Amino acid sequence: MVRPGFIRFRCSAGLLVKLVAIYSCCALGAISALVLLSEETSVHDKAIIKMALGLNLLWCVLCGMLMRRFGEPLGARVRAIPLPWRLKFILFATALALAEEAITVSMTNLAPLFGSEVGKAFITASANYLHTVLFHSVIVFIPMFVAWSFLLGRYDFSAASVFLLFGLTGSLAEMSMQPMNILGGFWFFVYGLMVYVPVRALPPASERGARPPQRRHYALAVVLPLVSPVLLLPFAPLLSYLYRVTAPEFFVETPFG
Repeated sequence: MVRPGFIRFRCSAGLLVKLVAIYSCCALGAISALVLLSEETSVHDKAIIKMALGLNLLWCVLCGMLMRRFGEPLGARVRAIPLPWRLKFILFATALALAEEAITVSMTNLAPLFGSEVGKAFITASANYLHTVLFHSVIVFIPMFVAWSFLLGRYDFSAASVFLLFGLTGSLAEMSMQPMNILGGFWFFVYGLMVYVPVRALPPASERGARPPQRRHYALAVVLPLVSPVLLLPFAPLLSYLYRVTAPEFFVETPFG
């Protein structure tokens, strides 16, 4: 029997996504105006804001609209692939994360177009795509997707709920690097869109053995992905070796530096 509270949350998750979108537009618009119109702001900070606007336009708005429009038929095609659904979820989410990082790395490399220099203004750890995804971003996302494949095998979260929960996880992760990032609601879309369509490609809850989640499971769905990167510990020697061999150039500190 489905709990009434679960029904209310499931129905309101879509509304919450819309409210986060409105807040994100207002917050990003206000921050952008303050930075871009200020004469005291450096050209590098202005370039960073332009990069963030480019990311939001291409990933959050354009890709988000495409996912909303074609998410269901694409999900149906993915469901038809003869592979375990957990593996498909992880691979699908990883592919979307790689696509998102392609956009962010492109923004970093467009620093001269935005009036700055590569390395002086950036929104990724490196201007090199492979270095960024292998040593800084997607490599950390994969254990999070593994954690979500576990959660979705036990609990029937809606696509909108997963979008919000993973968006919150991403916002908290970004806050650990810069506390003010928690104010940027657009992080919900940067991260949430990585899992939104993969969730819509899942088989029915009855086939997964998933049951309606309770309140504590929503908290678990935020915390478990945050701690999941510990799954990378067995691969640390390999990653450290690859780091030394490739000698990547980073703009920020990395765990393998």
